[in-house]
Amino acid sequence: MYPLKFRPYLRTVVWGGEKIAPFKGIYTTRNRLGESWEISAVEGHVSVVSEGSLAGRTLTDLITEYGAALVGEKVYSKNGSEFPLLIKFIDARDNLSVQVHPDDELAAKVAPGQKGKTEMWYVIGADKGARLLSGLKEEITPDEYEEKVRDNTIIDSLASYDVHPGDVFFLPAGRIHAIGAGVFVAEIQQTSDITYRIYDYGRLGLDGKPRELHIEQAKKAIDYTVHADYRTHYSQHKNKEVPLVKCEYFTTSLFKMDKPISKNLSVLDSFVVVICVSGSGTLVDNENDGSVWHVPVRQGETILVPASSSTIEFHPDGQMTCLASYIEE
Repeated sequence: MYPLKFRPYLRTVVWGGEKIAPFKGIYTTRNRLGESWEISAVEGHVSVVSEGSLAGRTLTDLITEYGAALVGEKVYSKNGSEFPLLIKFIDARDNLSVQVHPDDELAAKVAPGQKGKTEMWYVIGADKGARLLSGLKEEITPDEYEEKVRDNTIIDSLASYDVHPGDVFFLPAGRIHAIGAGVFVAEIQQTSDITYRIYDYGRLGLDGKPRELHIEQAKKAIDYTVHADYRTHYSQHKNKEVPLVKCEYFTTSLFKMDKPISKNLSVLDSFVVVICVSGSGTLVDNENDGSVWHVPVRQGETILVPASSSTIEFHPDGQMTCLASYIEE
């Protein structure tokens, strides 16, 4: 089967921009509403194919029909027809709420059948002085956490980072975090929409009412371990695959290039999600059956490469930077 592009689900949020403003300038046909869900299997927001002979089909339908050929034998055996990753662009015009996500065990207890959420951020753009919050910078107990939330001082206990394009943060379930105003990220995460909001700056929601906080739920979900540094460090290399994050839920690499490079997929038993974060070019997908697909790609587009592929080639138009995420066990 051929590489798939999907219709984005554009989500209006209180911290997003005005509907008339372009989505960070990379989409001429989208409005900047805050979040663009690029690939999703979340109930009620399952992605729909936008191009080709499969246009109009949902991602869940295609996994049901093609199974391992689309997602890989192990992925299909473990997840069935549910796609395991949720891919987003997030454009924060205001501070996002301070929040935390449960792990699989806690999620299953509070919402049977649901998964937790481990995720990562790749910073695509950041205004001068823009910041992210990630993790605790000092030891606090669960009771101290609750007291700090009640007296609006919880942010004082969180690690804060100035960010720039190319910065990476890995956010395992249980880590308190927040995206600051002026930050634009690609977010890769488990398929889950469980978020516990801890602190929201006292603002009102789109309905004019205070947004719900989940103080007690978050208290049980938080990992209170303190680390010296929460930023993910990696070496910059051009025209080769650069590993960023590897965990049980996803592996993500960076491809920054000004000449063609390729990735061997024959050793993987997984789909590959390609996210173009800058530039443009062509993605060449070589299938195991000998068919070859040439797919144009530009900044802001996401492509799902099926597990039936043997290799993918990146052919940049000058300069191009892409993320590639897959399941590696």
